[in-house]
Amino acid sequence: MWKKISLLSLLAIFFVTSGFGCRLQSHEVKEAMQPITLNYWRAWDEPDDFQEILAKYQALHPNITINYRKLRYEEYEKELINALAEDRGPDIFSIESTWLPEYKNKIAPMPPSISMVYPIQKGTIKKEVIYELKTTPSLSLKDLRARFVDVVASDVVMDNKIYGLPLSVDTLAMFYRRDLFNNKGIINPPAYWDKNFQEVVKKLTEKDIEGNIVQAGVAIGSGANVKRSADILAALMLQSQVPVIQNGQVVFNKKFGDRYPGLEALRFYSDFANINKEVYCWDKAFDNSLDMFIRGQAAIMFGYSYDLPLIVAGRRSDFNGSNATDYLQDLNIGVSKLPQLASTTQPVNIANYWVETVSKKSQHINEAWDFIQFITRAENVTSYLDKTKRPTALRSLIEQQLSEEYLDVFASQLLTARSWYKGYDAKSAQKIMAEMIDNVVDNPDQLQAIANLGASKLSQTLLPPPE
Repeated sequence: MWKKISLLSLLAIFFVTSGFGCRLQSHEVKEAMQPITLNYWRAWDEPDDFQEILAKYQALHPNITINYRKLRYEEYEKELINALAEDRGPDIFSIESTWLPEYKNKIAPMPPSISMVYPIQKGTIKKEVIYELKTTPSLSLKDLRARFVDVVASDVVMDNKIYGLPLSVDTLAMFYRRDLFNNKGIINPPAYWDKNFQEVVKKLTEKDIEGNIVQAGVAIGSGANVKRSADILAALMLQSQVPVIQNGQVVFNKKFGDRYPGLEALRFYSDFANINKEVYCWDKAFDNSLDMFIRGQAAIMFGYSYDLPLIVAGRRSDFNGSNATDYLQDLNIGVSKLPQLASTTQPVNIANYWVETVSKKSQHINEAWDFIQFITRAENVTSYLDKTKRPTALRSLIEQQLSEEYLDVFASQLLTARSWYKGYDAKSAQKIMAEMIDNVVDNPDQLQAIANLGASKLSQTLLPPPE
């Protein structure tokens, strides 16, 4: 009889305690499991692109809801700044990597460690899920450099703290119209900024009987109407082993040894819009370089992987945004590596990317940074990269992307990609460089003076904003 009572008592205790894990949680765990909503703002990518990654995170942290909002790029920064100032901003937001110094005082850097509640399955007879509070170290600077491509650490680390992490990193590449190349018997796109490049451009350039350009060999030479003209010029300068900015000072207009390599790069670039040069093929009065390329009025243009869907959309009205690679094949669009200087011992490429970061005013900084670290890990970010067809930011995923057509070129340049701007106003810096180029086109004999003026204006953007 006693044995039966004991057995019944044990069973009663089992059923009372099992299945009621939440009731037995500590006060600390219960507090950490309170419902939380993280507002997440971005200027690019649709909610569907994050569907899988958000589902994985919320399965791990069911008390956290991610409210994803995409704004139009044209209104994004203004709305973001206003919202942050009025204390109605997001917990997590995305900005261009070059904006980080400007936004530094609005960002909460990654904490050294993060405490989160995790579900743990326990029990042998009857399985149950209980929740435990765990404190784990955040991504260290050493791990950041080991995990991400080099340009990331050089941009996101300030005062030995991490201020953002990217989902992807793009690189500047050369787009070309295979049909126009085929018509001129050009087998391969040029790999170097040399005489061959200039000869290819001259061969691809067509003029009418009055001497007007009807097909540009390449969409470079001017500033305002060439997409990312500042990046292209910066690439030429960096490949010439002259930085645009060094140790907080603008130096591209300075003398190095017995030469002015920065000015030589500026001259080489602007010659394509100089009517008195043999390579003349572009005019500052032309439409935007992307539009000219889409219409077949430019045989070569330079851009990033995000331009590929724009090219397809401009050519095919039935494009739904999800199968750009197939359309590019049909449209005979090719992508090649950014040309290098033949004298360059190592390739130099230009990076362009956005980072995910956390508002200093967020009430949930701990959880927000946990989310960012989660979505940027290799095992989680893959679904996002597969849907968006963007180049990875992670070293471990580069080799995988090298086998993907069109994406392979951008991925192959990641290890040698650099950012050229380190100031506090990236948008103004781009405009200053473009204006300098156009001024050289108008007054080629005043190149030195124009470069000095451009450098002086660019220097003003390196001054930190008032607190």
